[in-house]
Amino acid sequence: MMLNDTSSPLVLLRSRRSGKARDMVAPGPDSTQLADIIAIATRVPDHGKLAPWRIIEVPFAARERFAAMLVAAYRTEKPSAGRLEIEAIDAFPRQAPTMLALLSTPNTASHIPLWEQQLSAGAMAMQLLNAAHAHGFVANWLTGWPAASQAVAATLGANAADERIIGFIFIGTPATPLEERPRPDIDSIASVWDGN
Repeated sequence: MMLNDTSSPLVLLRSRRSGKARDMVAPGPDSTQLADIIAIATRVPDHGKLAPWRIIEVPFAARERFAAMLVAAYRTEKPSAGRLEIEAIDAFPRQAPTMLALLSTPNTASHIPLWEQQLSAGAMAMQLLNAAHAHGFVANWLTGWPAASQAVAATLGANAADERIIGFIFIGTPATPLEERPRPDIDSIASVWDGN
């Protein structure tokens, strides 16, 4: 396994940032790297050891079919959609060398609250981004209509009302160096409770 630019975990975490999926080029992770990225992503908080998530790779060879499915589902849900909307939906899966769909698949029979299981899936998404960065790639977590569509979720095997796509993770190499973006001021988001 290769760390991005340093072996320091803190430097690695401080340097992670998302890149735009549309700006990613090859190479993406090979099968060994992708397997490691996914294995790392499973090391998230998971109350009850339920593994309430599932990852589905959409290989590049299947992107044409995936795009056709997205367009058909979008036209069904939005019959008055214009040309630009359809072109954006068609372009969505054609980005980046690697595309993963991440599903939240909670165990509703468990006593573990649904929201805790969904948070675990969100943690897995973040861990996928961190693991991709550690391997020297850039990643992007996208949602939008494809993640909200029940028809798309069903196509990916979601089989219950509580199963849903929480996003698509795109992984690749940035076409140009990424620029840092502004981050929140720590004092504006963190405080100390004094009991009053």
